[in-house]
Amino acid sequence: MAKRDYYEVLGVPRGASADEIKKAYRSKAKQLHPDRNKDCKLSEAAFKEVNEAYDCLKDDQKKAAYDRFGHAAFENGGGGFGRGNGQGDFGSAFADVFEDLFGDMMGRRAGGGGRSRASRGQDLRYNLRVSLEEAFNGVQKTITVPGSVACGACNGTGAEGAVEPATCPTCSGMGKVRATQGFFTVERTCPTCNGQGQIVKNPCQECRGAGRVQKERTLSVNIPAGVETGTRIRLAGEGDAGMRGGPAGDLYIFIEVKEHPIFMRDGRMLACQVPVSMATAALGGEIEVPTIDGGRSRVKVPAGTQSGKQLRLRGKGMPPLRHGPGLNGEPGDMLIELAVETPVNLTARQKELLREFEAIHADNNPQTHGFFQKIKGFWDEMKG
Repeated sequence: MAKRDYYEVLGVPRGASADEIKKAYRSKAKQLHPDRNKDCKLSEAAFKEVNEAYDCLKDDQKKAAYDRFGHAAFENGGGGFGRGNGQGDFGSAFADVFEDLFGDMMGRRAGGGGRSRASRGQDLRYNLRVSLEEAFNGVQKTITVPGSVACGACNGTGAEGAVEPATCPTCSGMGKVRATQGFFTVERTCPTCNGQGQIVKNPCQECRGAGRVQKERTLSVNIPAGVETGTRIRLAGEGDAGMRGGPAGDLYIFIEVKEHPIFMRDGRMLACQVPVSMATAALGGEIEVPTIDGGRSRVKVPAGTQSGKQLRLRGKGMPPLRHGPGLNGEPGDMLIELAVETPVNLTARQKELLREFEAIHADNNPQTHGFFQKIKGFWDEMKG
């Protein structure tokens, strides 16, 4: 079957300009795209035909050969333009319609006959150290963040007098150009606009056309109760300003909770090691322990307490950062580890009393007795 005339396929006259050809192609490609015509079996063939026609007519060398020789210019590899199968450069042509169909989903917006490349600003990171008490209560912190902000002189446009940038004439606002050599089509960033799709004819003197300037900002940040090391807080739109009016990035604050001289933390749990005298551990009694809220709690020490024994104070730990399953918004507990303290710097009388106590042999040291029983059994096995 004879091929249709490429100009007829696109619906443009032979003297049509490059912009007219491009506009007609986009209209046809949108209309015939298979994703929009899933129930029509002929749409794919028609879509390929439109892409083949556009691939030829968008290229000045191919167009000139086609205007002179028609389809014969690409048969049998004639002129070195086609792929040898009459299909044309479907991939590069499809890229145009793909960008036109889905460009808005990728954060691009139409404008000025092309594509605006107002790019989003970078996200920023800020490391913030807080004390354990601040993590317990929550706190408001004032931080200074270095970064870029929209230029006030040009309102972020990058142009003197806040004039809107013009569409780049080299790439027609696409931000990229294509060069075809034989079988190959090479796509690269537009050298005129550096991929922005727009040019500033009279750059702003303050920002030199970038639309943003470097400046330190002071921000107030609310740190919620229950944060721990590794907690990340996102402040939307507080990152670097975008290029030429583009949206700002986000600011991410990473929390580090400083070590505490008294308390150790594990999630919602707090732990505290408290020394007790040998007499209190032996006879029992009460001790006073601090709590993270600044208060004090009295704890009973059972008689015969050994070093390492743990006591639990309900609800004296850290609050949960988020209410999750099983948490019910309740704070954690606090573990008290008792460390029996051996007395030092004894007086002569104290030493005498301890020797007298030691001389009265009784089963007062169950751990010692059990340990030596294990040693005796071990030696017996070695001998036998």
